[in-house]
Amino acid sequence: MASKVSMKILLIVIDGLGDKPISELGNKTPLEAARTPNLNWLAKNGVCGEIQPFQFSWQEYPASDTTHLALLGYPPEIYYLGRGPYEAVGIGIKLKEGDIALRTNFATVNENLNIIDRRAERISETQSLIKSLQGITIDGVKFLIKKSYGHRAGLILRSLKPDVKRLSAEISDGDPKITAVEPPAIFPKEKSKEAIFTAKVLNKYLEKAHQIFKKHPLNKQREKQRKLQANYLLVRGAGQMKKTPSFKERHGLKAACIAGGGLYRGIGKILGMDLIKVKGATGFPTTNLKGKFFAAKNALNNYDFVFLHIKAADNLAEDGNFRGKKEFIERIDKNIESLLNLKNTLIVVTADHSTCCSLKRHCLEPVPILIFGNGKDKVSQFSEKACQKGRLGKIKQLNLMPAVLKYVK
Repeated sequence: MASKVSMKILLIVIDGLGDKPISELGNKTPLEAARTPNLNWLAKNGVCGEIQPFQFSWQEYPASDTTHLALLGYPPEIYYLGRGPYEAVGIGIKLKEGDIALRTNFATVNENLNIIDRRAERISETQSLIKSLQGITIDGVKFLIKKSYGHRAGLILRSLKPDVKRLSAEISDGDPKITAVEPPAIFPKEKSKEAIFTAKVLNKYLEKAHQIFKKHPLNKQREKQRKLQANYLLVRGAGQMKKTPSFKERHGLKAACIAGGGLYRGIGKILGMDLIKVKGATGFPTTNLKGKFFAAKNALNNYDFVFLHIKAADNLAEDGNFRGKKEFIERIDKNIESLLNLKNTLIVVTADHSTCCSLKRHCLEPVPILIFGNGKDKVSQFSEKACQKGRLGKIKQLNLMPAVLKYVK
């Protein structure tokens, strides 16, 4: 399919960029308080507005996976697979249609099965534990597990009878996200035989893994060293793999993804984007911004659309580190200078959602957006408050891609 646009598009998503005013910053948000001459120049010479992030009615606040789908023009009500498949694909697991994928933590439970630590002291050397679980099959379901980073892993349930629908993602989480309680048993969220079977077989697997871990040499060694054992798997975010129309099919654009986090790489991969690796892309908070922007600039030679994801502002806000968030935004601004001389390129800068330092979590505030490369309005600063007065007004996140495409056709 030929490209439908006359300009290249670079979408820069600064994760968790928006915030609430903070008294220690003079009642400014980290973005308002940051020195951002280059972002301000893009805003002054572009058009601005604010975006209302997508959230399901049952969500307390916007989530990273669904907001990214919405940003990229995919209604989550139709295309959302559940968190598990995106994370799994993002760490390099090749999923088959019908597979169930879950996010997994190595955790510590005591002899009464009460959770002591959901991350087993943030254990990172989990390779031998993972090896001990390879090849497990229960009731015709093969279990695959692969290391992610630190204490995390991806867990896959694959039916060995692919012509028969046996598995369902309509199951509960096995991670209560608190300690001093037992990990809850997995239960079906609907009365279908597939959900009932999936919950049953996963409970069997989790018990088997626990018994293997209790006898594992690594945990015996950790016990001698007075370290917490990694003796349980906490699972959450079940989703079932199914085909999603590619970005090229949906928008007519050849697309690339530059991201460090597994979730964002997984979303890009499932949407058919080519993944571009950047050394040091996942370093927090020392992300290789120079490398990411250099890679994005080069990718525009071969792609119509480049999705560039930058994570650390979100992490810093979740730690309540408003000064760190401000300083990281200033680092982004310094590195974005290399893009100011791009020709025939629409630069879009926004966020997936706001993350409030005062709350240490995602929050409901709208996020600013600037579109540079075709027209301008009277906004002269890139900030939450200033962008409210921009020509774009306040738009729903799902309407971003249609709005962007109007500027390049």
